[in-house]
Parts: sequence; structure tokens; C-alpha cells
Amino acid sequence: MGGSNDKIASDILFEWLLRRGDTVLVLGHRVSEWCGHSPVLEEDIALANVALDLIGQARMWLSLAGEVEGKGRGENELAYLRDAWDFRNVLLAEQPNGDFGKTLMRQFLIDTFQVLQLKELETSADPRIAAIAAKAGKEAAYHLDRSADLVIRLGDGTPESHRRMQDALDQLWSYTGELFTSDEIDQAMSDAGLAPDPASLKSEWQKTVDEVLAEATLTAPDSAFAHLGGLTGRHSEHLGHLLAEMQFLQRAYPGATW
Repeated sequence: MGGSNDKIASDILFEWLLRRGDTVLVLGHRVSEWCGHSPVLEEDIALANVALDLIGQARMWLSLAGEVEGKGRGENELAYLRDAWDFRNVLLAEQPNGDFGKTLMRQFLIDTFQVLQLKELETSADPRIAAIAAKAGKEAAYHLDRSADLVIRLGDGTPESHRRMQDALDQLWSYTGELFTSDEIDQAMSDAGLAPDPASLKSEWQKTVDEVLAEATLTAPDSAFAHLGGLTGRHSEHLGHLLAEMQFLQRAYPGATW
């Protein structure tokens, strides 16, 4: 990608950074809800580690967002002191965990996108974005290896595990289209050489997803319908409940330290 961040308005870059940070923050919190509740001890530890990786990525994106905004807000203020309509995560990330199969399917669909996007961001004209992408990309690659393997094992497992994985895919598929939605923010970032147009990642994402689903003996729904709105602050009812839990301590005891 060519171009320069000198040509991008700070409010556009701020909004774009929120999309990156909010998506992994919300997904990280969702995954953390499995801590102490996973089906086996190994998965309890693995999911906790994935959640920590995602929240660590969120810290990097949101810290940079606060720096770009220049209003004195850092990662903590952006995470804990915004309301649901100010969040810019994709709707897929905020969907409830459901059973173990649904959590894994949601993770796989997002992991596949994350790996592709972060790889492109490593060549961003903004060295700060490139540095975050390089670090996060290594973690995302591990997450994808793990989620894809488990989708295959459960999809091509017992009749019950296959049914649950197919049900999860059917429920979540309509949320994947938002991953590739492009608007004026994405266009400006792409024109400045800072980030790829999300739409340009869809064919490669589809190829990887199709390969894994075929091995898992699962069938993607034949529908192009897509739930949209998360990237511009229009969320499902689930985000408000998630934030009520995630932000409770900071809201109850503003500015408290330990």
C-alpha cells in the first residue's frame, strides 16, 4: 500500500482505529466469559489465553486511537467510559457465546478475517499501525489454527457435534457480511495507503472458510443477507448487556485504583 497518513484526517483515523480496537475488545470479553465454564480444563486455559491476546490487541488499538484523538482519553477511558452507541465493533463479535460450538464458529469466522487484514496492515504507510499488525498477526495466526482445527474436529465428529456446529454456522453466517462492508472511512484509509479496503479481502476469506467447512462436512447457508450497523454504532441488544458487566466496576467507582 502506498500513500501517507499525512493525507488522512485525524477523525477518520480515530474512527477506523475504534473499529479495530472495539471488535477485539468485545470479542475478548465474550471469550473471557468461558473462564471457569469450559467443557474441559485444557479448553478453559486455552480460551482464557485467547481472550487475553484479544484484549491485549484492543489495548494497542485503543491507545493509538486515544493518541490520535488528542482529547486526553486513553485505552481505559475508551473501553470503560463510552456507551454502546459509541462502540464500533462488528455485530458478529458481540453475539452471545451460546454453546461451545457456537463460540468456536464465531471465533473461526473472525479469526480468518483477522489474519488476512492484519497481514495487509503490516505494510501500512503508518508505522504505528504496521507495528501493531505485526504483533497481533502472530497471535491471530495461532487463533485461526486452533479454531479451524476444532471446527473440523467437531463438524466431522459425532452426529451431535456436527448438528451443533451446523446450527452455529446457520445462526452466525448472516453477520459475516459486515466484515467486508466498505464506507467512506475505509475508502479514505485505503486511498492513503493505511489499510486495505475490507471488500478486497472477501474472496480470500471465502476460500479459506470454504476449505475448512468442506473438511468439517459443514454447509454454509446460501444467502447473501447481512446484518449491518455495528461499525457505525447501531448494535444488537446484546452489546448493552455485555458493557453493563464489563464496565460495572469503573462506573460504580469512577477513577478508583488498586
